[in-house]
Amino acid sequence: MASIEERVETLLKGTIEKIGYDLYDVEYAKEGKNYFLRIFIDKPEGIDLTDCEKVNDAINDLLDEADYIKEQYFLEVSSPGIERILKKDKHLEQNIGKEVQIKLFQKDEKGKKEQQGILEEYTEQTITIQNEVDKIEIERKNVAQIKTVYHW
Repeated sequence: MASIEERVETLLKGTIEKIGYDLYDVEYAKEGKNYFLRIFIDKPEGIDLTDCEKVNDAINDLLDEADYIKEQYFLEVSSPGIERILKKDKHLEQNIGKEVQIKLFQKDEKGKKEQQGILEEYTEQTITIQNEVDKIEIERKNVAQIKTVYHW
């Protein structure tokens, strides 16, 4: 059975695209006593508050009718941000040639739990980055998080 995130993504994707946005990601999480359904949207020019309100208004009734989530939850619609988390292959594909930071579940052979470099390629099993010194191949099963790096 599909997760709540997958079901919500399938439900909302067409509606969000129809009004001019990309559905970047869906996250359902419990934080303390509260549940949150986060819908991350994107467009080439970036996202502002008006965009979030527009998407919120377009999806609220759909979510209520589908009734996938039995608990009371807070709906948040936002941008994935400048330093965005890369969860899906489409996110990796869009960021080939860009700088990323990778946090690992376990230390690598050099004792590091974090690597940073230019994303060169990925497969189902590995992610390859190039830093100033080395080309590094990381097993995807050891990747806790990948995010883009923005130099302020």
